[in-house]
Amino acid sequence: MDAVMAASPYLSVLVPIYNEEENLADMAAEVHAAMGLVGRTWEVILVDDGSRDGSWKGIQDSVKQDPGFKALRLATNLGQSAALAAGIRHAEGEVVACLDADLQNDPKDLPALLKKLDEGYDVVSGWRKDRRDPWLTRRLPSEIANAIISKVTGVALHDYGCTLKVYRSLFIKELRLYGEMHRFIPAFAGFLGARIAELPVNHRPRMRGVSKYGLTRILKVVLDLITVKFLDEYITKPIYLFGGGGVLLGGLGAALAVYTLYKKLFLGIFVKDQPLFQVSIFFALVGFQMIFLGLLAEILIRVYYDIKDKPPYFIRERVGPFSGQA
Repeated sequence: MDAVMAASPYLSVLVPIYNEEENLADMAAEVHAAMGLVGRTWEVILVDDGSRDGSWKGIQDSVKQDPGFKALRLATNLGQSAALAAGIRHAEGEVVACLDADLQNDPKDLPALLKKLDEGYDVVSGWRKDRRDPWLTRRLPSEIANAIISKVTGVALHDYGCTLKVYRSLFIKELRLYGEMHRFIPAFAGFLGARIAELPVNHRPRMRGVSKYGLTRILKVVLDLITVKFLDEYITKPIYLFGGGGVLLGGLGAALAVYTLYKKLFLGIFVKDQPLFQVSIFFALVGFQMIFLGLLAEILIRVYYDIKDKPPYFIRERVGPFSGQA
């Protein structure tokens, strides 16, 4: 286990935790055992996402018992994306792995994922092929969401929702995760040109604790997917989206105005008798506003790329040795 103490670990394992007091001891033991099978230097970062039970006490105990474990505690519950963002920012490994703390992910799958990564891939995503969750409330919505996400992003995966994934850190270190964007990390990496593979992993039924996900996540996925598509296609050129829509509406308004003029001059139908004239004015005004919205978005994008980097979380305290100012 001396390899654990290396100054620069090869593998950083991130475990976001929210109210998992009952599972922490077993999870830490399983992760520790799996690290013995990796055969490379490693660190484990446990991120407490503002738990309200005794999770933080259990996390502190794990850090005291194992020199390879570190911990972060967020000031309040901000969601899995913020917890993973904190872990990614503090990870020192060349490769970053993520898994859940509820014992449904099996840490013993990590060596196989790393072996696949060594074949020349940049991301290896776990696929819960034999998923042990209720079909109607968990599996069916997930299958639909995975199909839609794969189609829209162009990065085809069977299981975007599986937390168990490994990444080369250079593809995720610069990501800024907000809201519920963690499930789209493979898509973001794919946008950067990452080579992505998928590997079936063991999935176990939840034995203790309560799932933190419900059917309300479907709406969140749809809204986040719109954001992801915008970030992929238009984040550096928003004028193409807003300006294009503005030109289209402005052109349609102009066409309706010309048609109204034709009916007045050749058919004797006066403007007051043509509701299309009001519609043409409306389209022209909205089109004009969309073009200016695109110009404002262009200015904001340039400001965004120039402002000082600021993470979407605040860490109340740190436990364990961290190098640098993260």
